[in-house]
Amino acid sequence: MSSQRQHEIAQAALELLDEKGADAVSLRAVADRLGVRLNTVSWHVGSKAGLRTLMADAIAGEVSLTRLPKAWEPRVRELARRYRAALLRHRDGAAVVGGTFVAKPNTLGVADVLVAALLDSGCGEADAAWTAWAIVYLTLGLVAEEQNEPDARGELAGAVTAGAYPALARTLTHVDGGNFVERHRFGLDLLLDGLRARAER
Repeated sequence: MSSQRQHEIAQAALELLDEKGADAVSLRAVADRLGVRLNTVSWHVGSKAGLRTLMADAIAGEVSLTRLPKAWEPRVRELARRYRAALLRHRDGAAVVGGTFVAKPNTLGVADVLVAALLDSGCGEADAAWTAWAIVYLTLGLVAEEQNEPDARGELAGAVTAGAYPALARTLTHVDGGNFVERHRFGLDLLLDGLRARAER
């Protein structure tokens, strides 16, 4: 299988994603975009899941791994910021990446640099690996909410009443919407403060 052809397929799929959303991306739609037969695309990606894997890895490839801060914590934060930006660059980016387990060069490269930064904190290997996963999940979840938020805005406010859900009603202005950059930073604060505390034990 040609890596160049896979790259072309991934780029065509991302173009469709940005234009029409995740539901419009199919092997046939990509074949039509490229002007090739369906079986040509199928040969290179195998299935729609294979196409998603290529798309997810292409998105990871947009995360620059150069000119990162030397200190471990600013490096982790900058990587998380760049990862978030790559997801947001594409319509439904989080929906495409979420749920995939991509063992391909771009994704592995980002993961390796992130885990290396976490290891530089002095934490244990398991803590570094699991904190990396937590950062990825935090980022994917918030981006998915942000990309879907215009359609869902107001639903929570209409469903929450003080009598039935008093804690949610009390914190509704913070739970429903809000500044996604601040929420992402807050989540990173909790994760990295906890990692630092564990490393200092």
